Amino acid sequence: MSLKSRLIPFLILALFLSLASHASGEEKTGPVYYVKADGIINPVMAEYILGAIKKAADENAVAVIIELDTPGGLDLSMREIVKHILSSDTPIIVYVAPGGSRAASAGVFITYAANVAAMAPGTNIGSAHPVAMGGGKMDETMAKKVENDAVAYIKSIAAKRGRNAEWAEKAVRESVNITAEEAFKLGVIDIIATDRFELVNKLDGRQVELPGGARPLNVKTAEIKDHEMNLRFRILNAISNPNVAYILMMIGLIGIYFELSSPGAILPGVVGALCLILAFYAFQTLSINYAGLLLIGLAIVFFIVELKVVSYGLLTIAGIVSLILGSLMLFESPAPFMRLSIWVILPTVGFMTAAILGAMYYALKIYKRKPVSGMEGLVGEVGSVVDDFETEGKIFIEGEYWNATTDAPLKAGDKVKVVEVKGLSLKVVKAD
Repeated sequence: MSLKSRLIPFLILALFLSLASHASGEEKTGPVYYVKADGIINPVMAEYILGAIKKAADENAVAVIIELDTPGGLDLSMREIVKHILSSDTPIIVYVAPGGSRAASAGVFITYAANVAAMAPGTNIGSAHPVAMGGGKMDETMAKKVENDAVAYIKSIAAKRGRNAEWAEKAVRESVNITAEEAFKLGVIDIIATDRFELVNKLDGRQVELPGGARPLNVKTAEIKDHEMNLRFRILNAISNPNVAYILMMIGLIGIYFELSSPGAILPGVVGALCLILAFYAFQTLSINYAGLLLIGLAIVFFIVELKVVSYGLLTIAGIVSLILGSLMLFESPAPFMRLSIWVILPTVGFMTAAILGAMYYALKIYKRKPVSGMEGLVGEVGSVVDDFETEGKIFIEGEYWNATTDAPLKAGDKVKVVEVKGLSLKVVKAD
């Protein structure tokens, strides 16, 4: 055998090793993105999660782990998140954690859409029945349509991810809820893990289906990179809470009230306008009952008119009643997390009413106060008579000589008190 013939097997082996090395080099070697999604599923939360998925893809991340704890949220925001999870080329793991957390309502759909679904002990999942938002009730036909749409949607997700479609339908139609252990037994989730480190160990080597084909998860040696909400997302997410949005609106209204009742104060108007803008931003992510909003606006109108019209307190009482009713109706919704807390309404309405009544009291007190300058400021002042006169003469008061009238004769040097101002003449009486 020639030397050339002997080298051929070695050359073929070297070629295979080179190709294998090249293929392994194409595997994702980036970090594992760990995203904490804690709160209501709304446009802010959707933007935050989708931004994390996009950033992970740009950095060639091995996977994205979404730590989920949510009572539910808006259907449109949930569908936006689900759509991006299902089409993502980066594996998405949804992990309901830590203990005590839940994936309710919209959280069920997001968990089902994940490539791998995991839960921590002491967590629960379920109650995915759709509810009407905005204070109104759906008629029976519309409610059935919405329910059937939700059932079809979650069953299609379950079929794509190979999860329990029968339980998913029950979660939507009957609002059933189960623990992490029950979810694992029923095939709702894939993994139970106490913490992120146990989760990563159980994920390593697991095969996931992506749009581009099957891929193993090599996450054990990857760096875990925490992706948290920046200040912008934190602020927007905070004001999207119904209670915070309500307080902002009340601060805005009371600021505008003080600016209108005391023009030129500037600060109340500026603060009020800023708070109202933030509140209106939050309203676009919430379900607003416009009747409640109009009642609150009507209450402010009553308070302002009270300053101009003598109603003996009737407009104030009407304003307080309107304010309370509007507050109770503002976020009327079957979902508890979309409703105002009564413990927020009562102190806020109480404080606002006290502030407005206090402002009205001081305004009335100032209005009734004796003038300290101008012609009206002379009423009640004491001066002295310059010359004797019976009905008309001159007096000296506040360093000036004035024409004066009287009903009783006065002598020079008598002390007199001003009781009325008539043009440039003062009506006086003899002072005690």
